[in-house]
Amino acid sequence: MEINKDMKIGELLEIAPEKAEILMEAGMHCLGCPASQAETLEEACEVHGIDVNELLKEINK
Repeated sequence: MEINKDMKIGELLEIAPEKAEILMEAGMHCLGCPASQAETLEEACEVHGIDVNELLKEINK
């Protein structure tokens, strides 16, 4: 399954827990936070100043 910018962080980690390392390396250190579980990947990238398209390239390799 390809990860997209509209996917919730919680959903992403449920279907692809191995991707947590990529998110952490990008600067998303609050993956366990309840609020982060309900936000989309795009929303999380905006909060952390991360280019969502670049992160998606890395996640979907």
